Amino acid sequence: MSRLTKGYTIAGIGIALWSTTGILIGWLVTRYAMDPLLLAFWRNLLVCTALFPVLYLIRHSLIWIERAQIRFYAFYGLILALFNSVWTLSVQANGAAVGTVLAYSSAGFTAVLAWWFFKEQLRLPKMAAVMLSLIGCVLVSNAYSPEIWNLNPQGIITGILSGVLFAAYNMMGKEAAKRSLNSWTSLLYSFAFGTVFTLIFNLFAVSSSAAGMLEGVLPKLPPDGWLILIVLSFIPTVLGFGLYNTSMNYLPASTASLLATAEPAITAALAYIFLGEQMSMVQIIGSLFILSGVVIVRFEKDEESTFVLTAS
Repeated sequence: MSRLTKGYTIAGIGIALWSTTGILIGWLVTRYAMDPLLLAFWRNLLVCTALFPVLYLIRHSLIWIERAQIRFYAFYGLILALFNSVWTLSVQANGAAVGTVLAYSSAGFTAVLAWWFFKEQLRLPKMAAVMLSLIGCVLVSNAYSPEIWNLNPQGIITGILSGVLFAAYNMMGKEAAKRSLNSWTSLLYSFAFGTVFTLIFNLFAVSSSAAGMLEGVLPKLPPDGWLILIVLSFIPTVLGFGLYNTSMNYLPASTASLLATAEPAITAALAYIFLGEQMSMVQIIGSLFILSGVVIVRFEKDEESTFVLTAS
């Protein structure tokens, strides 16, 4: 098997695993009535549970950070906690397919944030990507309809906000790369601090008594529900991200990143098969607008030889 073929195979498997994230979240919040904030907390916690021993066994140094980095990782974890929580709420309100597509509007928001914080040039292609992302958001979320604002305002707000927070998470990844921080160490500590912050979010949402707080953070799931929660944390998040990162040993980062734009389409197909979700023609057109913006940003970054931003 050639290096390119191996890279495409590894990336394809990783992205296919990634694409099940929205489906598994949708299953937990609809079939098992799991609270979205509680789901975000347990997903973060289980990811840390899987990552820590693996990184310790691979190389001890991966689990150690300098004291000066703690503040950065804490902020990184806060952004991750907000993104995971809001995206889970978006999947609950919009469904797995629409929620995933709206999160991908981050490409346009990332271009704006990179221009604002990192002084990257905001040239015509990036401005086009921003416009495509915004128009796509309006179409996919049905925000153009006054009735939807009455029936499902949470869906519109959380969907668009998930794209903004995904872009902010990408910015943190860019900053970590500028600081030459190991990507696996960054993943571990962003999820570790994310676990702390999502725990705080949950404690604010439950009883003020100690017993009530403890009971409030323990999900009432049957064994098969726990199995889905564990699969969500270990397979799409850890293994999917790991395979995707591994593929960049064989593929240019820009190529791997473009392959990742297949995720919303795969999620939409899986959502139709397993959750019975269907997107309207307007939402499909909006999805194409958003994905076109993603592709434009990826090619623009490739031409400029800048960092390619990825996250999951």
